[in-house]
Order: sequence, then C-alpha cells, then structure tokens
Amino acid sequence: MLREHATHYYMEDNCNCAEAVLLAANQEYGLGLPEDSVKLVGGFGGGMGCGNACGALCGAIAALGAKKMGRRAHDDPGFRQDCGRLVKEFEEALGHSQCAELKKLHATQAQRCLKTVQVACDVLESHLAAAAKE
Repeated sequence: MLREHATHYYMEDNCNCAEAVLLAANQEYGLGLPEDSVKLVGGFGGGMGCGNACGALCGAIAALGAKKMGRRAHDDPGFRQDCGRLVKEFEEALGHSQCAELKKLHATQAQRCLKTVQVACDVLESHLAAAAKE
C-alpha cells in the first residue's frame, strides 16, 4: 500500500520524489508527522536540485528515522547501520543512488521518476518488515 500512496502523491498531487515517499510513509505507518513536515524534505527532490543523492531515497531515510529512531540518531545504536542497509538495498534494486544517474536509467517523460519513487517505497517497506522480525 505504501507504493500506491506514494504514486498518488507523486503523480496526482504533484509532490516531488522525497515529499511523496515521506507523505506516503506518514499515511501508511501512522507516523504522526504534521502536514508541514513535508517542507523538511522538499529540498531533497531532484537530488537536492542538482542531481546528487536521490530524493526518493532521502524521503525513505527520513521516514525510517521517524519510524525507528529515538530522540537523536547518535542515541540510537544501530540506526546508522539501518540507513546504510537501506541505501545498499536501494542501490541493488536500481543500480545507483545518485539522482542524475537514476534519471538516465529509469526516468520517463510521462512518469518522471515514478519507478524510483516506487522502488524506494518497496525497499523501505521490506526493510521495516525485516526489522520487525528481528
């Protein structure tokens, strides 16, 4: 369902990739984030506007923090490793984590980076499900 929520936000509500993933995770997992929290990740869309780190991946990392992290990342043993594993899984699924490279590989005129947004959701969902079993 996470993928479907993100697709709606991305394609129908005109959110950028980072916004769509975070809003979808907030809806799906009941993170309790206020609507304005999307402003915190808006700048990550388009690889921070310059093709660097994928915004969808950044949105997934933000959602991971909201879901699993305690008060501070440094106070949460294992959170850094969780982020690293999520990035690795994302890179394995799509071949890269840099926006400019991902656009070359997966973006289309009609759907922009929808595939990347959906895969970010799939990876986040899988990662959280695996963590819940631990």
